[in-house]
Amino acid sequence: MNSASRSVIDCTDLNVYYGDTHAVADVNISFAANEITALIGPSGCGKSTVLRSLNRMNDLVSSARIEGTVAYRGIDVYSPEVDVIEVRRRIGMVFQKPNPFPSSIYDNIAYGPRVTGMKVDSMDDLVEESLRKAALWDDVKHKLKTGGNELSGGQQQRMCIARAIATKPEVILMDEPCSALDPISTLKIEDLMTELAREFTIIIVTHNMQQAARVSQRTAFFTAAPDERGARTGRMVEFDTTAKIFGDPVDPRTEAYISGKFG
Repeated sequence: MNSASRSVIDCTDLNVYYGDTHAVADVNISFAANEITALIGPSGCGKSTVLRSLNRMNDLVSSARIEGTVAYRGIDVYSPEVDVIEVRRRIGMVFQKPNPFPSSIYDNIAYGPRVTGMKVDSMDDLVEESLRKAALWDDVKHKLKTGGNELSGGQQQRMCIARAIATKPEVILMDEPCSALDPISTLKIEDLMTELAREFTIIIVTHNMQQAARVSQRTAFFTAAPDERGARTGRMVEFDTTAKIFGDPVDPRTEAYISGKFG
């Protein structure tokens, strides 16, 4: 079975604009179930813009405009009939820096189910389940009423992952989730991603080539060349298995980036 036949999200001719700026052009990519896909490339090439388009986080930017299609399970998430809250429940997001809410660990995890009106038999059980899946339960089970911001950086990021898991998504988007963490915490998050991929589809933006090679099954390389006005438009250069991208890329620009010759 190929990736496309079991894809969860399909982008077709995706273009993203911020006002008059054409941020990303003509992206065609599919994300397979229970795989980790890494989006790599130099700064300003549109990786995070594409990621944020998948669950309509770009809606929060007033000047943003989307052309093309982002389909989740065959449904265009930008269709007027689609509930944005439901999109973000099914396609969760973990940001670059841990962003605990100013409340207890328990309330951080329970926040999503509460605000989305999820039917939950036992919130206690859901909080425990989410923290266990984020490999954080043993660290915090005796201090659930403690403020989430009192945890270490790595623990905060795992709590944010647990918070995303709590709404029972199918897809988890991660925008450079380890960039603010130390090496030990980074490896814990990487191990966690591998474990979570058994249940979730994970799409990660990373500048860490070693990380992309370690954790992902597929990799997309993006770049952006300035036009005559100096404006940069991101484009996807190549998308394939991670082994192929890192071992035998088709495009010389991919090879140059992977080898550190530019970027």
